Amino acid sequence: MARRRNRRKNLPPETAKATIESLAHDGRGVAHLNDKTVFITEALPGEEVIFEYVKKKKDYDEGRVKDIIKASDDRVEPGCQHYTICGGCSFQHLDPQKQILAKQKILIDQFKHIAKIEDVELWPALTGPYWGYRHRARLGVKDVVKKGRVLVGFREKASPFLAEIEQCEVLHPSVGQRLMDLSALVGQLSIKDKVPQIEVSICDHRTALVFRILAPLSAQDEVTLKQFETSADVDIYTQSKGPDTIAALSGEKAPLSYQLPNEVVLYFGPSDFVQVNVEINRSMIHRALDTLELNSNDNVLDLFCGLGNFTLPMARVAGHVTGVEGSDDLIKRAQVNAEKNDLLNVDFYTANLMEAVDDEPWVKKKYNKVLIDPPRLGAKEMLHYLPKWGAEQVLYVSCNPSTLARDSAILVNELGYKLKKAGVMDMFPQTSHVESMALFEK
Repeated sequence: MARRRNRRKNLPPETAKATIESLAHDGRGVAHLNDKTVFITEALPGEEVIFEYVKKKKDYDEGRVKDIIKASDDRVEPGCQHYTICGGCSFQHLDPQKQILAKQKILIDQFKHIAKIEDVELWPALTGPYWGYRHRARLGVKDVVKKGRVLVGFREKASPFLAEIEQCEVLHPSVGQRLMDLSALVGQLSIKDKVPQIEVSICDHRTALVFRILAPLSAQDEVTLKQFETSADVDIYTQSKGPDTIAALSGEKAPLSYQLPNEVVLYFGPSDFVQVNVEINRSMIHRALDTLELNSNDNVLDLFCGLGNFTLPMARVAGHVTGVEGSDDLIKRAQVNAEKNDLLNVDFYTANLMEAVDDEPWVKKKYNKVLIDPPRLGAKEMLHYLPKWGAEQVLYVSCNPSTLARDSAILVNELGYKLKKAGVMDMFPQTSHVESMALFEK
């Protein structure tokens, strides 16, 4: 098994003992030594641990567990042999069901401390498979001469270096159990040192691999890749520069797709943004539909709509849905998705939702229900439009509990909405990543 590199320059050589008091929002254990907070990787509340320092800062320190004196009852054996070195996961040492409770606590704490909202009514957590769930990933690739092979996978924990791993238990098996095959494949190429990344996109029926190449393939390279494409039953694409240079290695490929609720099929390209966890995504859409209880009288606005992940299933039952997204390419694909699904009651617009949008035509309309699914930065620039639109219900889908709490404070304390319900969705099991949904009503 690969060993962690020693990067302890300028740090105290000694270890220290700590009692873990709680979990931080990123899943690290929190302790206090000498009136200073220490965040300790892979430590759980209630544990007594011996740790070593990895960073010392003015206001806090960081460490990692060296030995466990008293273990938590919630501690489990990690399900992957590479867990101690690979940075792809951070929660495998915690029982999966307790991971959910920890994420719920993180969400509640963010509401309490940032938004000053307490006694939040929680939906039951949306959960799915704990392993093999990941359908999207960007795998780093590096030809490491000293190791005698090409590394394919994720970076080491708190490091820019690629981890030396043989398989990934959270990736869909069509890729996660083939990392060594991909390593051998790249190792056969004449440009093996010019392939920095493989982008993975898996749909209901196909697995697509986009090889980022910084030099042209030789004729033999193309033969090698085509042979792997056939034997592994995958679709291979190459990308020499920007996204517009992505091209199928051999022949025309059928678009990737997967089934969504309300008999919608979402079509997408091999590098388009789609949700990582297909099962949780479907459950998330079902919850949105059940919560909003859409009918033909509803005029709905879907902000940060992407390819139409929520827009199109909502359009099956709402009177009209308007989707808005910052990427013109995604909007074009969303329009194609609407056409392929025979949905005529939906419009799409391109707009930068991180700034004022007063002059946009769609802003001047009324919407009684609004769904917001922003990136990690949140959606504070859009919130003050909600009263102007006449939004009675706002369903906020979040990938960052801190910005959700910040925006909740605006909605509740400034705009007069009430937080009716919230809940976590385990989009990324085995990690501390918290995905959640919150309903606000006038």
